[in-house]
Amino acid sequence: MTLVRTLLLAAAMLGAVVTATAGEAEIRKNLPSRIPQFPPIEEVTKTPLPGIFEVRVNGAQIFYTDEQGNYLIQGNLIDVNSRKNLTEERIEKLSAVAFNQLPLKDAIKIVRGNGKRKLAVFEDPNCGYCKRFEKDMKSVDNVTVYLFLYPVLGADSTTKSRDIWCSKDKGKAWSDWMEANTKPATAASSCDVAALQRNVEFGRKYNITGTPTLIFTDGTRTPGAIPAEQVEKQLAASAS
Repeated sequence: MTLVRTLLLAAAMLGAVVTATAGEAEIRKNLPSRIPQFPPIEEVTKTPLPGIFEVRVNGAQIFYTDEQGNYLIQGNLIDVNSRKNLTEERIEKLSAVAFNQLPLKDAIKIVRGNGKRKLAVFEDPNCGYCKRFEKDMKSVDNVTVYLFLYPVLGADSTTKSRDIWCSKDKGKAWSDWMEANTKPATAASSCDVAALQRNVEFGRKYNITGTPTLIFTDGTRTPGAIPAEQVEKQLAASAS
């Protein structure tokens, strides 16, 4: 009897694997043919919802579909029992950034005090929340801030980011603008600003959709202009 049950269980598991594989193959074949403009499919995985598959594109963009690719769902998948947003959790996992993988050469390095603690921040020079954040950050000492200029709010943001990046003292040019609205000098046309485009591409890849966005050394990502007290708490937590 035990052997029979084992064989039946194995057959059921094999059937599930075959079904999942067949479903993935159908989805990969049908969605692009039915929606030619659909982005290249990077991954297809089963969800806890029977018959529904997750389709991942563009790094961390999530859609849902049936096993034939007949329907496409865009939105959040909620587990009502645990009250968890499974889509948000999945995107956060896919968008996680290891601090040691950040392209620090494309950031402005600002050292305060002994600089022992580390923090990365993506900011747009025309972001009002960023200006408030910068004022609060004046009270946070003994930290090295890697500031990634992230011009996503329009053409003027790109211009200001270029002028700041090309300044002789990038950190001073940034703080002068953010704290006193002192515009940096116009950048020379020969200045290499490829780093700014790389920052934008990096942000898109890792789903950085707003400014400021903070990344701590433990990989924790925090969007928004959080107060200095919260920055201090998260710096302490990331160092422990």
